[in-house]
Amino acid sequence: MPLARAATTSDAFNAVAEPRRRAILNYLALQERPVGEIVASLGLAQPSVSKHLHVLRDVGLVHVRCDGRQKLYRTNAEAIRPLHEWTSTFERFWRNQLRRVKERAEGNVGRVQSDLNERRNRDLDRNKN
Repeated sequence: MPLARAATTSDAFNAVAEPRRRAILNYLALQERPVGEIVASLGLAQPSVSKHLHVLRDVGLVHVRCDGRQKLYRTNAEAIRPLHEWTSTFERFWRNQLRRVKERAEGNVGRVQSDLNERRNRDLDRNKN
């Protein structure tokens, strides 16, 4: 029997699984912005942006502040912290993987260079004779 999928509003991890929500969070990362600016910048329909902001607000990833009739949204860094901590585990993993690939590649380059030097010396010795 397949497992039921968690609602996108159940937690921050499910909420950010949606690429447009991640785009909205990225856009809000540096400063608070009104919905209209988010719509214009990301090229999404206003109802879609409002829906995604509602989900992000429900899970606590964004805060909203009213300024007259305008609603301004900003990220909630504390709520994003668990996402960052979890993904940093994988960042360390990939950093180690890339370091190992680099070490192997550099080792291969050294061996190739050594082989080329050896061949060049043999060719020079043959040409001398």
